[in-house]
Amino acid sequence: MRARDLMTAPVITVHPWTSAKEAAGLLSMHGFTALPVVDDEDGLVGIVTEADLIRGRVPADPRHVHEPRATVAGKTVGDLMTSPATAMDTGADVADLCQALVDARIRAMPIVDGSAVAGIVTRGDVVRMLAREDTEIARDVKHRLEIYGGSGRWGIDVRDGCVHITDQFDDDTDRHVARLLALAVPGVVAADTAYAGEEQAR
Repeated sequence: MRARDLMTAPVITVHPWTSAKEAAGLLSMHGFTALPVVDDEDGLVGIVTEADLIRGRVPADPRHVHEPRATVAGKTVGDLMTSPATAMDTGADVADLCQALVDARIRAMPIVDGSAVAGIVTRGDVVRMLAREDTEIARDVKHRLEIYGGSGRWGIDVRDGCVHITDQFDDDTDRHVARLLALAVPGVVAADTAYAGEEQAR
């Protein structure tokens, strides 16, 4: 599966001159965790996250004793954003994207087409994909396989996101393609294939 298959698009972006308050409002209104920051030509220049917006911006309660802490005077996204932002191409493998989210300990990955922001993928998007019902996954796998090899040919069994495909014809090449098509369906975590005749002979 590619980033383009999972990303949210179009994506809401902000500019470096957008106020921090407006950015916080957008995150709150839409339930986002981060917003890509773009220039006048919609090129990615940074990312502003929930952490950026809350870091040092809430004044300490004067009724309590606190350790001295730095405060952030910046009032715009440009003052607070992380720049440059880590991004991945629309054709990136979602497995690589997930690994990058984990390794970099970030919650959202802007997806770019060239230098322009095309979408965004969050850890929540990945979790929702993995939580898809097996019946939904089976329906999507069946649809893709019927387009490729016709109806009535394929047996599909999905359990916990693992897809088992049986083919009425003994064709290794077609079964290989069927497995690749299944792996591209959101929610599939593994896929294997077998010739139905061999399974029936067991």
